[in-house]
Amino acid sequence: MVMDPLTKRWYISAMNPADIIAKIRVVIPDAQVDLVDLTGTKDHWQATIVSDAFEGMSLLKRQRMIYGALAEEMKGPIHALSMKVLTVSQAAEQ
Repeated sequence: MVMDPLTKRWYISAMNPADIIAKIRVVIPDAQVDLVDLTGTKDHWQATIVSDAFEGMSLLKRQRMIYGALAEEMKGPIHALSMKVLTVSQAAEQ
């Protein structure tokens, strides 16, 4: 357990990437998820999430789906999350 110096809240300091992927796939079962630990502390993540479930959705709605799936984790073990949320066709274009 670690205390966040800003919020003075205790939290588990590490988040296993497999757990993050599992939480996302509860909401989007076909999601292809790529995670990068930005700091080596397993609490700052960059995610690329690809799914046809995003087809026709705004960027904001896509992000809200992911934040909703990780709501509890965002209160503690995940301190920061940046993400790209793409449809399969958008990912193919990059």
